[in-house]
Amino acid sequence: MTGTDATSSSPASPSSSFRLAYVPGATPAKWVRIWNERLPDVPLTLLSVTPAEAFGALREGTADAGLVRLPVDRDDLSAIPLYTETTVVVVPKDHLFAAVEEVSAEDLADELVLHPLDDTLGWEQPPGRSAMERPATTADAIELVAAGVGVLAVPQSLARLHHRKDLTYRTLVGVPQSRVALSWPAADEAPDLVEEFIGIVRGRTVNSTRGRRAEEKKGQKQPREQKPARSGKPGGGSRTAGKPGGGSRTGGKPSASRKGTGGSGRSGKPRRGRG
Repeated sequence: MTGTDATSSSPASPSSSFRLAYVPGATPAKWVRIWNERLPDVPLTLLSVTPAEAFGALREGTADAGLVRLPVDRDDLSAIPLYTETTVVVVPKDHLFAAVEEVSAEDLADELVLHPLDDTLGWEQPPGRSAMERPATTADAIELVAAGVGVLAVPQSLARLHHRKDLTYRTLVGVPQSRVALSWPAADEAPDLVEEFIGIVRGRTVNSTRGRRAEEKKGQKQPREQKPARSGKPGGGSRTAGKPGGGSRTGGKPSASRKGTGGSGRSGKPRRGRG
């Protein structure tokens, strides 16, 4: 088991840091980036673990939570399934399977299918012919495939992780699939920082996250919405922007009858005769 910094070997208090274990193929990078944006004052330490080490890290308190592969023993661990991976078959680039897009379990009947001890697919009975010995690890099985010894069925993320230029992979249908989950030690309520990470992997927004930061936001008084101030200008109810004589719709300008240029008797001036 390896950590990203020197402090990962000693347990840290839940309030000061968050330790996340992850198995090969799991990709926490996106969630870690969101964590760092939302909780910049709480360091997140990544712990790379093998599938065999993952649950022990959670039970022993070395990690606060972990990205693991199902199944999970629910007696002392909690888990939330996150996604299901596509299963693929890894073959040499000159293999017949390289010419097709998809392979079925029946197509493997005549193939020697390697079954490593750290297999994550949980076969009841692996397809194809079995090797005399099981490779210790997926990495060892990849080396055997490259040597032309057999083929290997794995989750797609592991095929990508162990990518080689002389190998390729194709979708394998009709076979078990691996499911990745977030797991943590069972408790009546998940710790605050675990709850924060659950919110991140489930896509909750900052305001909807139910962890410590959400509680802090609830305790903060929100500013009241201010009502628009009333206009203090006289005649504000008219449509003439408050100008005198605003009852007219002419924008307050004097009408032609008030200029004294017309012959209307409404101007108030005496009317001259024609002599």
